[in-house]
Amino acid sequence: MVVATAIDEDRLSETFAALANPTRRAILARLAEGGATVNDLAAPFAMTLPAISKHIKVLEHAGLVTRGHRAQFRPCALDAAPLREVSTWAEQYRPVWEARFDRMQDYLARLEPRRKGDGHR
Repeated sequence: MVVATAIDEDRLSETFAALANPTRRAILARLAEGGATVNDLAAPFAMTLPAISKHIKVLEHAGLVTRGHRAQFRPCALDAAPLREVSTWAEQYRPVWEARFDRMQDYLARLEPRRKGDGHR
């Protein structure tokens, strides 16, 4: 049985939409290592700075990235709060997958004696 949790559905949808893009996921992975400038974040990609900036704005709108002020730079940093919400949302399904894994483990255990009897190893 799935139990409903008190999660802001709109924010969760924005987070999933932001995470749907591999470039944005790569940017978040880089920010998980520490803050970075837009130039730092753009370096591994064959994209223009405006294109990377658009990705960062999507992440910022979803609450996954914050921007600071340091001299003329606006370094980006990861804000993990929306990721915790995704984790909380996914956690409610844990009993479902654990039950399925248990059933699969039982099924594989039943198959094992047959395989040994067939001479397969």
